[in-house]
This record gives sequence, C-alpha cells and structure tokens, in this order.
Amino acid sequence: MSSSYLPATTDSIAEALEAKNPNEAISILYRVLDNPSSSPEALRIKEQAITNLSDLLRQENKAEDLRTLLTQLRPFFSLIPKAKTAKIVKGIVDCVAKIPGTSDLQIALCKETAQWAREEKRTFLRQRIEARLAALLMENKEYSEALTLLTGLVKEVRRLDDKLLLVDIDLLESKLHFSLRNLPKAKAALTAARTAANAIYVPPAQQGTIDLQSGILHAEEKDYKTAYSYFFEAFESFNALEDPRAVFSLKYMLLCKIMVNQADDVAGIISSKAGLQYLGPELDAMKAVADAHSKRSLKLFEIALRDFKPQLEEDPIVHRHLSSLYDTLLEQNLCRLIEPFSRVEISHIAELIELRIDHVEKKLSQMILDKKFAGTLDQGAGCLVIFEDSKTDAIYSASLETISNMGKVVDSLYVRSAKIMA
Repeated sequence: MSSSYLPATTDSIAEALEAKNPNEAISILYRVLDNPSSSPEALRIKEQAITNLSDLLRQENKAEDLRTLLTQLRPFFSLIPKAKTAKIVKGIVDCVAKIPGTSDLQIALCKETAQWAREEKRTFLRQRIEARLAALLMENKEYSEALTLLTGLVKEVRRLDDKLLLVDIDLLESKLHFSLRNLPKAKAALTAARTAANAIYVPPAQQGTIDLQSGILHAEEKDYKTAYSYFFEAFESFNALEDPRAVFSLKYMLLCKIMVNQADDVAGIISSKAGLQYLGPELDAMKAVADAHSKRSLKLFEIALRDFKPQLEEDPIVHRHLSSLYDTLLEQNLCRLIEPFSRVEISHIAELIELRIDHVEKKLSQMILDKKFAGTLDQGAGCLVIFEDSKTDAIYSASLETISNMGKVVDSLYVRSAKIMA
C-alpha cells in the first residue's frame, strides 16, 4: 500500500476506473482505503472501493492479496454495521472462490474469518462462514472434519431458529452423508431441509438444489421415475436462473430414462427447445450411452466410457449407475451367447462379445458364484462347461406336503385324546 492516501470521494473511485492498467487502479483503491476519515460519506465510498478492489484482484488472480485485504479491513469493520460487514466478507470470500486452484486457501481463509468472528461475537457471520467451510471441507473429501463442524452448527442454528441457514446446513449434511454412503441419514437430513423450507420462502436456486438432491437419493434407491420428476423440477429452476447446474440436472434426467429402458426418449429430450440450449460434451456422453443401450452393444458402451471419461467416469453419480447398467448388459449378453452350448471356449465367447478374454473370464466366474447359471470354468483347457439344469422332481415336494399334513392330523388327535382322558 502507498503511504499517501487519497480522499474518499467519488472522484477517487472515478480515477481508479479510468486507470490505464489494473495495477494502477488497485494502487489508487488501496490509497482510498488508507484514508483515516470515518464520516458516513467516506465509509460509503470505501465500501464501493472495497467492492471494486475485490473484483480487480479476482480478475488478476491475486488470491493471497484478497486474503491479506480481508485481514487489513478488520479495523474498518468496527465502523460499519454488522450486516454490511457480513456482505463485504462474503463478497471477498466469493471472489477467492472464483479463482481456480484456491481450495486450500479458501479453507484457511474461512477458518481465520470464523475464528475472528467468534472473538468479535459476530454469530450471524460466523455461522455462515462455518457452513461455507463445511462445504469446502466436503469438496476436499475431509469428511470427518466437515461432519464434526456441521453437527455442532446444526444444534446451534436450530436453537436460534434461523430457517434459511438451517435449510442450507441440512442440505449440506444430506450431501455429506450421501458421500459417506450413509443413505438413511442422508434422507433424514433432506427431510429436515424440506421441513424447514416449507415454513419460509426459499429462493428458486435453493429449491432447485433441494430437488436435485432428492432426485439423486431416489435414483440411488433405483426409483428412477420419481428421480426423473425431481431432476425435471431442478432443471426448470436452474434453467430459469441460467444456473450452470441446469446441464447436470438435464444429464441426470437422461440417465433416468436410460435406466428405465427408455433410451429411445433421450434423443427427443436433447433435441427439444430446452435441451438444445445445453448441447455439449455432457449431453453427447449420455446420447452415446443411450445409443449403446438401445443396440445392446457392450463395445459401443465401452467406447462411450472411454471417449467421455470426464463426463461419465469422473461424475460419481453417473458412474455408479452406469456401472450397474454395464454389469446387467454384460450378464444378459453372456447368458444369450452361452445358451446354445454345453462346452465352449472362453476365447470364442470373448470374440463374439468383442471384449478381452480376461474380462469375460472374470465375469463368467462371478456369474457362476452368483448362481446366474450352473457351470464351471476349465482353466486348463480355457473352456466354460455348462451344466444342464437339474429339474426337481415334483414327487418330493408333494411327499413333504403329505407328511406335513399327517403331522397336523396326529397332533390334532393327540389334543383330543388328552381332553378325553382329562
């Protein structure tokens, strides 16, 4: 920062806007903030300077400077209302979040700010920063620390009955439990979020997030029709707001169609007015999977998984369901191919299904263990031996039923004789 300060006036702000390069503008704004004046007009100008400075530092990717700025502004925060402080802090944290590769810095910044807010007894600000910190920890896969933080925060916010923040925290808790594969707790947290949301006005973006999470949980329970409805609601909310999450909602809608064997509908949804807005690799990936599913082709399925790895393999929700779909398709194809044989070379099956021999052999052994068909692998000869299904003779079940009925008759006679003797 420069040692000489500039007057906190609109002229100084205009001078910064007219600066020839960003570094010069940043220097001017720092000098405006150095002004010791605390008149209402000066404070208002400084707030504007902070907003402009934050945007410039973000554009220049100066994340560390934003962190330093937040620390240097603490004396200034004592001069303005707490609500304005919360707005400025949130704005600076948001600016840091928009700079790529700063997740560790964001976590450190949130921890420092939360600690400062605790010391200053700024409960409203601290709770929101801690909620943001929990979300960052979850993205960083530090689930244990995030869960500990959220558990204490939920109790505190419930006591204060801050419904809007409670919706955020319950939704975050649901996502966290889902990441930990604890479905019952994820559903319970989502129900709590819905209950809190019903009591207040929830912004459309927040409602869309609730619907998206509901769809994910229903899809996890294989209830794809209900999941589709929730994804559609989320898509409508995000689409109206031009939120980038709209494309993911649409992607999951297409996934649900594929999972309920309605892959032919995928092309129609993509070519609809809403779908055409989001054409790109995400939708191309789902279209490739739908084509493979329609043709029952495992080779096309594997090509789609390879060509669209970031969109399919690296999306945990899509990957989980497609793994299940791939296994089902593979089993159906293998059962259809081995049906005419009593003994067949594994290499021949691999050639017919167009997959690697080791992959086919592994899947066949798994199917035998799961009793999908009766057979054994002769690894010495490299063959699969299929046994005929031994038909159960109906006389055995009839005999057992007769013996059971005779037992009931004898028991009944014994009870009657015991009454007569008494």
